[in-house]
Amino acid sequence: MTSLNALAEEDRPREKMLLKGISALSDAELIAILLGSGIPGHNALHVAQSLLKTVDHSLHDLGRQSIKDFKKIKGIGEAKAILVSAALELGRRRQLSDLRERPKITCSKDAYQTIAALIADLYHEEFWVLLLNQANEVLERKKISSGGMTATVVDARIFFRTALDGKAAGVIAVHNHPSGNLKPSQADIALTQKLVAAGKTLELPVLDHLIVSERGYFSFADEGML
Repeated sequence: MTSLNALAEEDRPREKMLLKGISALSDAELIAILLGSGIPGHNALHVAQSLLKTVDHSLHDLGRQSIKDFKKIKGIGEAKAILVSAALELGRRRQLSDLRERPKITCSKDAYQTIAALIADLYHEEFWVLLLNQANEVLERKKISSGGMTATVVDARIFFRTALDGKAAGVIAVHNHPSGNLKPSQADIALTQKLVAAGKTLELPVLDHLIVSERGYFSFADEGML
């Protein structure tokens, strides 16, 4: 049997995964497996480490990089850049898949953890709604609108039609701030008030409105602003 020490260094992440399982690998080792090979003087693991260094080892920031950004790294051409980008997108889409278990929302942090992976690191604003049943369990996560870097248009009729079609007993509004600033704008406050008022009329309560970014979240309910 060939020992690990006898293997080429760039092959070790693959061998390690087979021996210890994928969870034992570091971020750099996982990326090295995607890259497959390096260049003379820089094996796949070295290239992966160089890539992570450009984003201060933040996977959130890595997910925001473009193929063009990846190609700036020595040892990453177009084919490898596409492969890394596709893998990151698959990870994001996994978060979008149907909820196999219905997480129960008992506080704003629960709601944040249910949606943050989908929108916290986007470069543009998106507005979502969490549909809850009577037990405050999440039935679905639905995107209502997508906009630019500073705003997205939200139609209250579409918001509540989505909730009614989904047979929700309550809803939580969520949108992201790409700037990282969690302070609600006057437009955010006005929209929240409009949704809360409409929800009372429809007997479909808006339980919270979260503003999400990589820095955390702001909860209108926690701040007594509903």
